[in-house]
Amino acid sequence: MWLHATLNDKELFSLVHAGKIRYGGYLPGKIFGLLSCRSGKRMERCNRVFFESMQAAVDAGFRPCAHCMTHEYRLWKKSNVDL
Repeated sequence: MWLHATLNDKELFSLVHAGKIRYGGYLPGKIFGLLSCRSGKRMERCNRVFFESMQAAVDAGFRPCAHCMTHEYRLWKKSNVDL
């Protein structure tokens, strides 16, 4: 997991270009989604984190975004009904 606040724009671009960053997350809400997500693009830099894989985000306790990862969100919600 990378904190956006600790990366400069050049470092971020390099990590994305190298395929090391594939998902973005909202730290306070523990939600992650695609880098192209409209909701994710609106968050403040201090609240944004990045992940290399979906599994890394899930392991960190994040759930899929309902907007850009609808299918994954529905699967997550269905598996967490009793929580």
